[in-house]
Amino acid sequence: MPKERNLLIVIADGARVRFVRSGEANTLHSDPIVESPDVHRQSSDLGSDHPGASLHSNSTAHHALAPRHDLHALAKEKFAHAVAQELNAGSAGGAFDKLVLIAPAHILADIRGALDTTTSAKIIGTLPKDLVKTPDHELWPHVRAWVPPVRRVAI
Repeated sequence: MPKERNLLIVIADGARVRFVRSGEANTLHSDPIVESPDVHRQSSDLGSDHPGASLHSNSTAHHALAPRHDLHALAKEKFAHAVAQELNAGSAGGAFDKLVLIAPAHILADIRGALDTTTSAKIIGTLPKDLVKTPDHELWPHVRAWVPPVRRVAI
């Protein structure tokens, strides 16, 4: 009898991630949503987004030293890397054999870029969509291609 593949579906956005597994009768079950600690913080709480400036001794003009950074975008990228690190650890520990990633395109790229080669090799599909807030029972049409059907054995 062939071993059932241990499929993990990861649904993420820039601030939240859900880990979904298939259950009996083709049902999907999510672990609780994990949120980034920075999701509800204001830019001023994340750090200064103003560039440094310098004064010239013979002028009153200020010149920026560095370009501005969107601190929320940096926080999203950091969260995507944290998700990837968790997936790398889970892959190394045998938590899943196959992986499906669902996230908005830019977050999907950040997560995939931070995965190690072993974890990347387990990816069987990706979907560039934001489905974090989609209930489990409404996910089926989006993941049907990757979730193996339940085989019923007649007794």
